[in-house]
Parts: sequence; C-alpha cells; structure tokens
Amino acid sequence: MEKIVILSNMYPTKNHPTFGIFVKNQVEQLKNAGMNVEVIAIDEPGKGKVLTIKKYLSWFMRSMAFLMKNKNEISLTHAHYAFPTGVLSFIGKKVFNIPYVVTVHGGDIDKMAKKNVVINRMTRRILTNASQVIVVGERLKKEVIRGFHVQEARVDVLSMGVDTSVFKKHSQEEVRKELGIPLAEKIVLFVGNVIREKGVSELIQAYGKMKQQYGESRLYIVGSQRDTQFVEELTEVIRKEGIHDVYFHQPLSQEQLAKWMSAADVLALPSYHEGFGLVALEAMATGTPVVGSDVGGLSYLLNDGAGILTRPKEVASLAEGLVKAIERKGIQKEKMEKVVEKHATTTILKKIQSIYENIRR
Repeated sequence: MEKIVILSNMYPTKNHPTFGIFVKNQVEQLKNAGMNVEVIAIDEPGKGKVLTIKKYLSWFMRSMAFLMKNKNEISLTHAHYAFPTGVLSFIGKKVFNIPYVVTVHGGDIDKMAKKNVVINRMTRRILTNASQVIVVGERLKKEVIRGFHVQEARVDVLSMGVDTSVFKKHSQEEVRKELGIPLAEKIVLFVGNVIREKGVSELIQAYGKMKQQYGESRLYIVGSQRDTQFVEELTEVIRKEGIHDVYFHQPLSQEQLAKWMSAADVLALPSYHEGFGLVALEAMATGTPVVGSDVGGLSYLLNDGAGILTRPKEVASLAEGLVKAIERKGIQKEKMEKVVEKHATTTILKKIQSIYENIRR
C-alpha cells in the first residue's frame, strides 16, 4: 500500500499531550480508516535559539532521509503549516517528484509569512506548487487566494474537525461533582496557551466586571504556562483587580477537557487573531456557549447565533459578551448543533480522503 507522509512541526507526546494534538487526531482518524500513514514531526515544544535550531535541523534531516529512501512508495506528503513544514514537501516535490497537500492553520499566514520578504516569497512558492491547499477557515481561503495567488479551485476549506465521540454533552451537575466545582457558581472557562495573544489579560479584567452581576463565580484558565513572564503579569492583574477566584490549571487530556467544558457556563476565547478556533468548536459540541473575538475563523464559526462575538482587546465588550452567554441571550441551540455537525471529524475525514484520491489519480 502506498504511503502518505504527514509532516508537522507540532506533534504531542506523553510529556506534552496538547502540542499539536489536532494533527495527531487527524492522523489517528486516517489510520483507523485503513490508510498507510507515516508521521515525521517535531514533538518537543521547548524554546531557546540553540534548541530550536537543533530540533529543526534534526527534523529536516530525518524527513529528507525518509523521503529519499521511500520515494517510490510515497504517494504524497501532507504538510501542516505552510512554513516551515511546507518547505519539506516543496523540496520533496522538486527533488523526488512527490506531490503534496498543505494545510494552512493561520499563524503561518498571519504571523510567519509577515516576518520578512524571504519567508513570504517561500510561502507563496509552497502554496502555488501544492496539488491542493487546505485552509481551516473562510478568511484564510480569501487570504491564500488574494495574497498568495493560489487558484481558487485548488483551495478547500476544512477545519481540523471535532471528535463528537469525545466532545459530547455531560450532565453539568455530575461533572461538577467529579471535578470538585461548586454546583451553584457561574463558571467561565478558558482553554489554550496562556499567552498575551489569546487575550487572557483582557479576559481576567472582563471577568472582574462580570462578577459584579454574578457574585458567586469562578474563572478557570486551562493551558500551558510556558510564558512565565506573562503569567507573572497576569498575577499582578489579578492582584490589582482584587479578584480572588481565578484558577490556573495545566493542560488536560481531551476526555477531561470535554468534562470541564460541560461543567462550564461559558467558554471564552478572546484571541487577538485566530485561524479557526478549534477549542470553540469543541466547547459547542459539549453544549457550552462560546464567547469569542470577532477575528479570523471565529467570525465565521460564531456568527448568526452560534455564539457571541465581541470586539478584540476590548474589556467592556468581552464582559458584556460573558453576561449574554451566561444568560443565553443571542445563542441559538440549533445553530450551534448545525455548526458542530458540519465540522464533525467523520465529515472532514471523507473530504480529506477524497482530496488524497484525486491527487493519486
């Protein structure tokens, strides 16, 4: 059976279970569907210039060695992120004539491609030479077509999908008892890397304003806290605001995360930019309303009553959104369910298999 090689600069391990978990989820789905998939990825999120150079160089050498050895058995490569991962697929096509698919996740276009002219030009070459480009949201489709001159026929909008067998509704009362969360309090949940660009500082301030209407409440911040300097800034914000019920939690398994989402009254995702916003979709699958910034993929995901959109970086707008979500004002349950159905992994898998098959032919 011909191999499909998945290339990614993010992939989870036992020690780093959420590092690129969305890529692993899709890989497992492909394998379960009977596809012969090989993964060559970076599974260490550690920072530092020397470490970064070493891990990327090692990844590059491993990838090239594998492509060279197995070039006659590989039907295509699938790169997650245009840059830097797409460079490997691009070389694989030019040197070994292996076609490739590239998935654009957002940061590769919004941030990486804007770093300098060289990366921007390389990103364009990667995208225009791909057999097919997958983008995780409608906004990214427009940017790829207009900004990088990719033919519209070669761009598909496919999110990474939500596994509805994992992210499903649980009894709020039961999971709160299990997790030790007070039954009567209003619970606001944030899930993601604790970094400035995720709007965590604004969320803490907005939560403080929300508390004026709901005295008994808690804010849980779940995610990696590798940016220790920023976490210290948040601690100072909490102290200044006089808020005593903000709780930080390390990353959780997806099964546990689904329970936390079910336990919450609202999930907040006040990002400055967001390619798609998979965590918002996961919360919607558990029946929990989402408040998110009106940016990127969230603008499409939460519009038309599927969630509450707020102005990015504006504390007052976010606080108002939290109150609306808790009171279920402007949230339409049917719209939430329709969005989840559209992005279910079973639906996404069929579309990816179709893309692969077309390239093979």
